[in-house]
Formats: sequence, structure tokens, C-alpha cells
Amino acid sequence: MTKVLKVALATTLLISTLNATEILKGSGASFPYSVYQKWLKEYNKETGIKVDYIKKGSSKGIKDALSRAVDFAGTDKPLSPKTLKQNKLYQFPAVVGAITIGYNLPEVKNLKLSRKAIVAIAAAKIKFWDNKLIKATNPKANLPHKKLIFVHRADGSGTTYNFTYYLSKVSKGWRKAYGAKKSLNWPGSQHIGGKTNSGVAALLKQTQYTVGYIDYADAKNNAIAMATVENKAGNYIKPTLKSFQIAASKATLDPKKDFYSIIADPDGADSYPIVAATFILIPAEKHEKNKAVTKFYDWCYTDGQEIAKSLGFVPLPDALTNKIRAYWSSKSKELLKR
Repeated sequence: MTKVLKVALATTLLISTLNATEILKGSGASFPYSVYQKWLKEYNKETGIKVDYIKKGSSKGIKDALSRAVDFAGTDKPLSPKTLKQNKLYQFPAVVGAITIGYNLPEVKNLKLSRKAIVAIAAAKIKFWDNKLIKATNPKANLPHKKLIFVHRADGSGTTYNFTYYLSKVSKGWRKAYGAKKSLNWPGSQHIGGKTNSGVAALLKQTQYTVGYIDYADAKNNAIAMATVENKAGNYIKPTLKSFQIAASKATLDPKKDFYSIIADPDGADSYPIVAATFILIPAEKHEKNKAVTKFYDWCYTDGQEIAKSLGFVPLPDALTNKIRAYWSSKSKELLKR
């Protein structure tokens, strides 16, 4: 970004008045935790401003935003414009990531899973790894007759919400029986839960014959094998930054709707099927703190893009970040009118 553009933006953005001794406090979604940690560390190096972010899960992040316990909160489940208005909150996207299907299956290195198989696993309809639905897409694999253990989030989670939203898009049966939820009483008895995505990663890594949903960054950082999965077009897609970017390009994020949008099972021959935007909530009345929070995320949108890519996240395109900046500016002006 040029100096001229930065100066121009300074006239409309919410500009920080924090000094280097003050702290911004955030909490919530664990899905984007790895990129937030890198961002806040580099931001502190450049500005001296400290940003703390505690991963608690989206449910607790939303609760912290509602109670004004933090300066900003992260959630992978966006709040509707009506809910935001009722609770005097503003919302904007931070980054886009992917939910992968991680597995621990010593005998198989390149697992392929169909849409039907993924739904059947989550619905506890597959008891053993050599089930015909898994064998159908892995005919040459040495699939063992071992119990299949499904790993899921044990806490209220936006990752769970986006995964179950995806299942609801793929399967009418799932939608009718369970729907999309931040937490769920998972069917069957062959499942275990971990708190935050790090907890899911630990369970997948240490427990053989498991499979579960986990964000790409945690799977990658823990060297967890990730399945190639069938997308809406019927193609089998590996979890890669390129396939995430293609999927993310299908998202509709409208500032008039407070960016309320859920990306699930997008169109496109090369789209990865399970991607999600993660969002930031800020309280409308904390004008000065909001200046600092939005300045931090403005830095993330510009100087933090390469960090996001290195961790497998999709940076938001310039066209969208310009809309977000205009959204911040409009909300600032609203407050000044009151």
C-alpha cells in the first residue's frame, strides 16, 4: 500500500489512539488462532501495541462479546444483522480458512472420501474402516477391519457449525435429523471429543483408526494426514491453498448485511468443499477501542497476507477489504451522529 493511499485511508478509517503500553483483548474462535497468533506477534514488533487473543471457541467468544468482557471477539458462526442490531455489535470477516478431514490410519496414506462417506461417518453409520462406502473410493487401499472412531469438538464451536452446515447442504437426512449447530450430541458410541481444534488435533495424532474434522492449519502443524474429498461437482479435491482460494471466491460477503454469509459446498470444478470465513465482533459503543481493533485488522489485511498464506489461510481480496474499511467508516460516522 502506498503512503498516499495510507494517508487517504486515515481520513476515513477508525484510527487508533492506543499507546504502546495499552493492550487490546480478544477471545473466541480457535479456527483462526494460528494466524491470529502470528499476526499479533508481528504487529507488536512493528507498533509496540500488544494484542491478546485467547482461544475459547466461537460460543464463548460470542458470550464475551455480548457481555463486553473483551474488546473484540472471534466467531466462525456469523451473527445475523438482526442479532447484531439487538446486541449493538458490529461484524466483519477476518480471513478464510478450510476444514479438513484428518485421519490416523497407519495402513493408508492417500485416503479419498465421498460426500456420502463423510455424512455416514459423522452420522455413525460406518462402524469399521473397511466399510463399502470407504472401499468404493479406495479400491487398492489396505483398509483394516478396525473400529472407526470419529473425533469431534467437545466445546461450542464455529468449526462444528460450519462442518454441520456443510453436512446439512450435502444431506437432507442430516439436515432433518441434526441441522447446523455449534455443539451437538453426536450419534453413536464410537466417537470422542476434544476442546478447541488443538484438542481435536491431539486426539487424531495420538489415537489410531480415528477420523475427524479439523482446520487445515492445526492439521498441517501436527502432521496429520488429510483426506482428499469429493466436491459438489463430483471431483476429488486435495486440501491446498489454491483449492481454498477457488472456493473462497464463491463467497458473497455484503456490508449491507454485516457480511453475514456462510460458505458451504461451493460451486466450481476445483473448489475445496468445506471452507469457512471467520468473523470479528466489536461493541458499537466502544468507539476508541474500536479504532484500535480496526487498525490492527487493517494491518492484517495488508502486511499480514503472506503470514496467512503460509499457514494455509486465504487472505481477503482487496475489493472486499475496501468494503470492510468503508463499513468501519460508516459505523464510525453513525456513532458521531448519536
